[in-house]
Amino acid sequence: MGRIAGGFLVPHDPVMFVEPEAPPPDIRERIWGAFRTCADRLAALKATSVVIVGADHYFNFGTGCLPQYLIGTGDVEGPLDVMPGLKRQIIPTSQPLASFIASHGHVHGFDWAVARAISVDHAVAIPDRLIVDPVRATGQRIGTVPVYIAAGVDPYLSMRRSIELGGAIRAAVEAMPDDERVVVIGSGGLSHWVGMPQMGQVNETFDREIMGYACTGDLAAMRGLSDVYILEHGGNGGMEVRQWAVAMGAMPGARGEIIEYAPVPEWVTGLGFVQLFA
Repeated sequence: MGRIAGGFLVPHDPVMFVEPEAPPPDIRERIWGAFRTCADRLAALKATSVVIVGADHYFNFGTGCLPQYLIGTGDVEGPLDVMPGLKRQIIPTSQPLASFIASHGHVHGFDWAVARAISVDHAVAIPDRLIVDPVRATGQRIGTVPVYIAAGVDPYLSMRRSIELGGAIRAAVEAMPDDERVVVIGSGGLSHWVGMPQMGQVNETFDREIMGYACTGDLAAMRGLSDVYILEHGGNGGMEVRQWAVAMGAMPGARGEIIEYAPVPEWVTGLGFVQLFA
């Protein structure tokens, strides 16, 4: 029988790689250090698999096809959007777990779209590279299951359904006969405005509101966030709090701890890191 062993809520800011020296040195070290802390804590959880919940940024999915949620059940590589310090490579997977989550969902009312091979973008590749790969480098085997949700352009996956999707992931993990220890990583946010006049602004008040809900496990408050509110206070990039909602939905009742937070306009994002405790 599988179990959810823990969770992390983290950013996936590509500007860290494109303009690595833009913020002051102390801010840079705090943010890179937060990823290292997450890696250390992941190692301590003895995970066999991670489910990384990201968005797509209109790379794989655009006007021709925009699934509400999708799981990669086969070969995975990426990122599609190669950048300095983030090359494209094969990502180790947990294909039996991914396939089981998909099939379990189909039986219980969650009709997953399935990719039997997928090239992920930075939303999955950054946490995999900075949090999971360092643990693999110690000899611990961890497979990644990539999950995409519609958080980049409308129609967005609703906050309610995002939380329910997290619950479906948990139910599948717990129904799996294999002895899996799964960590769920919600990858996205916090406040940022992409390609808009406000680009570069960060709303620390909004960011701390969301981190507060994560730390108290307040799923009702997350569910109550309207798209209008998120867009006004967190920007179009703030819609990625849905990824956090999925991870929280997979761990109902879990409390969280803020590992790090900094508003970093030089990297155009409020960067928050929270660990969820099973």
